[in-house]
Amino acid sequence: MNIAVLGTGFGAYHAHLLKKMDGVDRVVVFGRNESKLQKLQEELHVEITDHIDEIMRDPTIDVVDICLPSQLHRQFAVEALENGKHVFCETPVCYTLDDAQAMKHARDRSGKKLLVNQFIKFDPAYAYLRSAQTENKYGQLLSLSLKRETAPLWGDLGLSSITTNLMIHELDFVTWLFGRNASMSAWGAESLDKKQSIVRSCFCYPDAYAEIVASSQMPTSYPFTVGYEAYFEKAKLVFQEADSHGQTESFLWEYTSSGKNELVLQPVNPYEESLRHAIQCFTDHTQSIIDVDHAVESLELALALQKQLVHQ
Repeated sequence: MNIAVLGTGFGAYHAHLLKKMDGVDRVVVFGRNESKLQKLQEELHVEITDHIDEIMRDPTIDVVDICLPSQLHRQFAVEALENGKHVFCETPVCYTLDDAQAMKHARDRSGKKLLVNQFIKFDPAYAYLRSAQTENKYGQLLSLSLKRETAPLWGDLGLSSITTNLMIHELDFVTWLFGRNASMSAWGAESLDKKQSIVRSCFCYPDAYAEIVASSQMPTSYPFTVGYEAYFEKAKLVFQEADSHGQTESFLWEYTSSGKNELVLQPVNPYEESLRHAIQCFTDHTQSIIDVDHAVESLELALALQKQLVHQ
């Protein structure tokens, strides 16, 4: 399979992952920064180009992997699909429902696949929670609390952008577990410069409850942290992962009537697994858990929350 990567920022990381994968024959990287392109060519022996039209017109390119800013996703996803190529798109898939619908319509017209990097579904701790729910391992999943906390490292994450640019991963997960049939509410507060914020959002389902806490204004001494607390009928799972100065500490505890047990899961790179899953789906023409339809469900929640927050 021949894959073109658009972008030399996070796209460089995608190129590194793709070069290690079975079933990938060619990797072509598009970018505007000549020094970054040359570096990638020297390190990975990929093909490079600064002409995106060459990629779109090349009939031998099977997949376009879009790692450009989200406001550009619609333009290049639609163009790639119209040129008969599958698309793998970074998250957030886009910022408006109009863009999302245009991308879905292009997917439907082309007969090709449009997949979105919902990598959280491949993280071992989250995948374990999903399997515990679907297999009814501990009885019904009654309540779920998720968190994502960071120091102000990632640009503007105020109330008008935090739901799409930071919380979207937890929203991907909530909709995967419970769907869209929820009444929801949100509270948020911004920093003085309006570029950082903290948000608490609640989702009431007919037979379950979920909440997400996201903060982009933690002190600089605080590590980037994600986690969850999952309340089942017969157990509780507690997960936390914290990354400080390149060192990652994580745990997943299971509490049952038998006692407290640390669950040690096989470590995987969720970004790599998401890409590998996409390539397999493109190759085998199989259904995917990261189809654009799933991503649009979480985008709808993100935009609805955003609307509540900016008008609170």
